[in-house]
Amino acid sequence: MGDLQSRTRYDPGEAEPRIIARWLESGLFHPEPVGSADENMSIAVPPPNVTGALHMGHALNGAIQDTIIRLARMRGRRAKWILGTDHAGIATQRQVEKRLEAQGTSREEVGRERFADAVWAWRKEFGGQIIEQFKRLGASLDYADERFTMDAAYARAVREVFVTLHEQGLIYRDHRLVNWDPGLRTAVSDLEVQERETQDTLFHIAYPLAGGGEIVVATVRPETMLADTAVAVNPHDERYAHLVGSTATLPLVGRELPIIADEHVKTDFGTGALKITPGHDPNDFEIGRRHGLEELTVIGEDGCMTAQAGERFAGLAVAEAQTAVVTALRAQGALRAEEPYLHVVPFSQRSGARIEPLISLQWFMRMEELAGPAADAVLDGRVRIHPESQARRYLAWLEEIRPWCVSRQLWWGHQLPVWYRGEDEVHVGHEPPEGEGWERDPDVLDTWFSSALWPFATLGWPDDDPRLRAFYPTDVLSTARDILFLWVARMVMMGLRFAGDVPFGDVYVHSVIQAPDGRRMSKSLGTGIDPLDEIERDGADAVRFGLLAMSSTQDVRYSAEKVGQGRALATKLFNAVRFVLLNVAPGVAPAPRPTVLEDRWILSRLRAAKAGFVAQVDGFDFAKAALGLYDFVYGELCDWYLEFTKGREFDEDLSATVLHVVQETLKLAHPIMPFVTEELWELVPTGDPTRPPLLAAARIEPEADALADPHAEVQVTRVIAVVTALRRWRDEAGVRRGAVLHVRAEVVGAEGRDVPPGTGPTWSPDELAPLVERLAKVRFEGEGEGAGAGEGEPVATVTADGIAVDVLPTEEVDAGAAERRVAAQREALGTEIARAEGKLANGGFVTKAPPAVVEAEHDKLARLRAELEAL
Repeated sequence: MGDLQSRTRYDPGEAEPRIIARWLESGLFHPEPVGSADENMSIAVPPPNVTGALHMGHALNGAIQDTIIRLARMRGRRAKWILGTDHAGIATQRQVEKRLEAQGTSREEVGRERFADAVWAWRKEFGGQIIEQFKRLGASLDYADERFTMDAAYARAVREVFVTLHEQGLIYRDHRLVNWDPGLRTAVSDLEVQERETQDTLFHIAYPLAGGGEIVVATVRPETMLADTAVAVNPHDERYAHLVGSTATLPLVGRELPIIADEHVKTDFGTGALKITPGHDPNDFEIGRRHGLEELTVIGEDGCMTAQAGERFAGLAVAEAQTAVVTALRAQGALRAEEPYLHVVPFSQRSGARIEPLISLQWFMRMEELAGPAADAVLDGRVRIHPESQARRYLAWLEEIRPWCVSRQLWWGHQLPVWYRGEDEVHVGHEPPEGEGWERDPDVLDTWFSSALWPFATLGWPDDDPRLRAFYPTDVLSTARDILFLWVARMVMMGLRFAGDVPFGDVYVHSVIQAPDGRRMSKSLGTGIDPLDEIERDGADAVRFGLLAMSSTQDVRYSAEKVGQGRALATKLFNAVRFVLLNVAPGVAPAPRPTVLEDRWILSRLRAAKAGFVAQVDGFDFAKAALGLYDFVYGELCDWYLEFTKGREFDEDLSATVLHVVQETLKLAHPIMPFVTEELWELVPTGDPTRPPLLAAARIEPEADALADPHAEVQVTRVIAVVTALRRWRDEAGVRRGAVLHVRAEVVGAEGRDVPPGTGPTWSPDELAPLVERLAKVRFEGEGEGAGAGEGEPVATVTADGIAVDVLPTEEVDAGAAERRVAAQREALGTEIARAEGKLANGGFVTKAPPAVVEAEHDKLARLRAELEAL
C-alpha cells in the first residue's frame, strides 16, 4: 500500500485490480467439496446470458449475494458461490445471425452444423465478458469451477431429466396453443413476451341466430373470426339464457356455431357475448377444451392467413386480412358498431413482432404433478420467499398452472433427444436408436428447461459428485420477481423430483432499480445507467454500497447520492485508519482495554453494530445493513469517537482499544465494501500470528457480552446531544470559530428545571464536561465562580437531552447579534415555506409536473419546516 505518511487518499482504480488478483491467487473462492450442506454454505448465481454485459440488475444482485457469501465465510462456513452462464437460446442465436447477415450470408445458407460452430466461436470470443465484469464488482464467485448450460456434463444432465420425465408420462407431444413469434418462427416463453398498451378498434359484429334475430359479439381481431367454433355467454346472464343450446351463423363463412355457457365470459365486456376461437386465443383454447370444440387455425407460422381462412383471405398478412374482413362485414351489413379500445397486446421481445397465439405441434410437460410438491415446500416453510407478498404470487401461479411448452424452433440449444421414423415411430433416449430411417427432431429445449436444473446440475448431478454432497441444497437464491414462475418455481419442482430436496432454503426477491425519473432502465429509452461507468468513476465499493442502500423496497429509483455516500464512506474509512495508525503506540496489539467513558461507549456501540449488521443481512434487509454501517463508521466512530481521542495521549491502553475497534470495523464493513477494507487490513498491526493475511479469510465473531455498557451509551449520547446543540447555537450566534465560551450546566429534565434528585438525567461533570469542552469549545464554570469571565445573567440557554447549558456573557458573545441572526433565519425560512406551500397548493403544478419534481418539492417543504422548528 505504500508509506502512510505520503499516502493521503484511497484510489480505487489503482487498488481494485491488485486486490482481486490477490483474492483469486489465494484460492479462497474455490472451497474443497468436503463436509455436508448443513456445515457448508452455497449460493448458485442466477446464470447471466452468455451474450450479456453487466447491467444494474446484475450489479445489485451481485452485491447482495456477495455480501451474504462473504459474511458466511467470515462466520466460519465453507462457502461456495456457484458460477456459470446460460446459453440463452434465442438471444445468442440472434447475435450470431446478425453477424452472419453482416457477412452477407445467413443461418439457412451455412447449415446447422456450421452455424453451431459459429455460435461456439462467438461464445469463445465474447462469453467471458460478463465474468470479468463480475470481478470488477468484487464478486467472490468460484471462478475456478465455472459452468455453462451447454457444456458436456450439463447437457447429459438435461438429457437425463427429459428422458426420465418422458418415461414417467410427464413429457408428451401434442397440438396446443403456444406463444408464437412470427418474426423468429418459434414458440417463445412468457419472459420473451412484452406487454404493450395498444390502441385498437373494438368491432361489434352481428351473428344471425338460427331461429331469427341476431347475437352481437365484440372483438378487436375480426380476422380470427374465420376460425370461430362457438359463441359463449355467461351462464348467469339473463339476456342470453334462452339462447344457450341454440346456434348462430358465422358471417362470411356460413358455419353453424353452438351457443354455449361458460363462467369465463365477462358480462360487462362488449355485449356480454364472446366469439370463441380456440385456435387463436389462450382463454378460448381452454374454453374449447372444456366444451370439446373444434380447433381451427387460420393464421400460419409466417404471420399470414392460411388456406383455412378461405380463398379471398388466404396469403394475406394479418393486418391486411383484418382490413379485408372488416370491408366484407361492412358490405354484408354485419357491423353494428366500431369504437376505440385501449388494451394490452403481447409482442416479441426479440423480433418485435406481435405474438400470435397459435395451435402448434410441440413437446409439453404436464405440470400438475410437479406443482403440488413445489407449493407444499413453500407452505410448510422448507422454502421461504421474501418478501411474503412474492410467496403469495408464487402460490397463486402454481394453482393456475398449465402445461409447459418445452420445445423451441431454434438451432442453438439442447436438441431434443427425440428421433422419428415414419408417421408412427418415436424414440426418446440418451442415444440414437439403432436401424435405418430415423431422423432427429430439429427442435431444441426451452432455455428455462435447462436452467431449472441449475442448482444441482452445476454440482455434478446425475453423478454422485462430492460437490453435490457438500453444497446441495444451496442456502439462498437472490433473484428478480419477473422470473419467480419461469425459473424459481421450476427449480423447486426439479430439485424435489431429481435431487431429492428443495434447491434452496430462502428466496430473496430483490428490488428493481429504476431510472432516477421512475421509468424503467433501458438503452432504447435513454434511461440506462451502466454500472461499469459508475465503478470507473466512484469505485466498486461505492457502487455496491449505494445499490444496497437504495434497495429498500421492490421498486426503487437509482440514487447517485447513495453511491456518493458509499464513496464518502470509503474515503472516511481510509482516513480513519490512517489517523489511527499514524498515532498509536508502536508494538501494541489490538485488544479492548477501555479506561474512560468514551472507550466503553465505542466498544458497546461496536458490539451493537456487529450484531445489528449480521441480523439485518440474515433478514435480507440490505438497505438497513448498509445505512447502519454508514451511521456507525461515519457517525459514531469517525465523527465522535476519534474526535474524543484527540487531545488524549495514545498510551498502550488507548492504542490497543482503538486498534481493536478499527480491526473489527474493517471486518464489519468488508462484506459490503471488500476492496478498501482489504487494502487497509494488512496495515493494522496484530499480536496474533494466526491472523490470516487476507481480510476475506478472517473470522468475524460477536463482541463479548461484557462490553455492552448501557450506562456509557446513555451518557455519551447526552454528550453528543449537548455538543451538537452548542455547535448549532455558536453558528447561529456568529461566534468566532476558535473562541472558548464560558458556560454552566444543570439537569432540567423534560418538564423544566425542578427535577427531584435521582429522577432525571444524570450529569457527571468529571466524566462528561471534559468531552463537551473539547468538542464544543466551552469551559464549564463551577458554582460561585461568577466573578470575572462569565459574570451576570446568561445570554442564552441551550437545552439538549434534559441538560440546560447556560451561555455566560463574555466579550466573545453578542446576545443581540445572535437574536437578530436567528430572527433573520426564521424570516427567510418562513418565506421559503410559504413559497413551497403555494406551489404545492397549485393544482396545475401538482398534476402537470413530473412526479419526481413534485416529490422533491414535498421533501424540500418538510426539510424547511424541520429547520424552522429547530430554530
